[in-house]
Amino acid sequence: MNNIIKKSTALGLLLVGTQLISSTANAAPFEIDFKNGNKIKFGGYLKADARYVSGDLNYQDYWIGNNPGAVDTSKLGLNIKESRFNISYIHGDWTGFVEMDFYGGGGNEIISNSVNPRLRHAFVKNKNWLIGQTWSTFMPLAALVESLDFGGPMVAEGFIRQVQIRYSVGNWQFALENSQTFGDNDGNGVSGNVGVTGSNNDPDSKMPDFVARYNFQGDWGQASVAGLLRKVDQGGIDATATAISLSGKINSIGKDDIRFQLTLGESGRYAGITLATDIVVDPISNETKTEDTTAWYVGYRRMWSDEYRSTIFYGNGETDILGHDRSHYAVNLIRQYTPNMIIGVELGKYVVDDGGLDLDSSYLQTSVKFTL
Repeated sequence: MNNIIKKSTALGLLLVGTQLISSTANAAPFEIDFKNGNKIKFGGYLKADARYVSGDLNYQDYWIGNNPGAVDTSKLGLNIKESRFNISYIHGDWTGFVEMDFYGGGGNEIISNSVNPRLRHAFVKNKNWLIGQTWSTFMPLAALVESLDFGGPMVAEGFIRQVQIRYSVGNWQFALENSQTFGDNDGNGVSGNVGVTGSNNDPDSKMPDFVARYNFQGDWGQASVAGLLRKVDQGGIDATATAISLSGKINSIGKDDIRFQLTLGESGRYAGITLATDIVVDPISNETKTEDTTAWYVGYRRMWSDEYRSTIFYGNGETDILGHDRSHYAVNLIRQYTPNMIIGVELGKYVVDDGGLDLDSSYLQTSVKFTL
């Protein structure tokens, strides 16, 4: 932790640099109205992160639910990969939406620091129907905590994007979503595999995953209950996997709020971001089974004023058969520097407490986010 404090001066230089660009902030979104019911909107944000990681676990740009490896780490990394751009095309009752960020890999830190764009969302929707790729219906967006780390407590979150057909009516949502068995050693379904046939093809489930969700809302806040039902029929197993998620954003004192999520069951790839695979080999019986996961997090956001706010959160994910036990906790301070810009600092720790392991790394991150 002392090493982190020593590096904070270097990280602070990033905040100083924002003084030079704050005058460009503009609260109005960029929109083109064709006056015939058609519109195009451009959005996204630019985000620069300076992140120092120190401890037993290898450096990552952001923590997910994996074990990044036991490495004596002391590293400062700067990147803009989270920056993203999106376009919405509105045609009558239908809206098409496409968004990309820059976590697609490529480039290096020797010359150009180039990074490849990555497709995040691509869908069309109206009041009742959504068709395309976006957040899973199992994922509760309203309950996500505000963090400078890219995903916050991903180790405990339901967090997944995929192609789906969703129908919404009243407080209900029903979806058929892309099926994939994670852990069957068949390549994990490389996306965009046009022309892949024969032995190179990923012979995954014949049935789509089914998600049902009910949303509650009132003066107290909002909450959701979601259920997941899917067929896991690869890797020498033929089973039905189920999971349930309870989540919410509950109003607290003043403008404060509490955010939480609890996921129970055979959620596999739907929760924890590689915390658990869908199927595992039981080390005791040597049988292939569906993995059970318990994942939960809670966060409290404190609005100190219209200009300053903080979030403190803790998340934990555990698996039943392989005994993975991983946690992420942090606290941040964010300043709303202009209507379009935030500047913040976050201090936290990621812990791997799997059987026989006791590893952790602390991190200090400063970020500047300019909304387009």
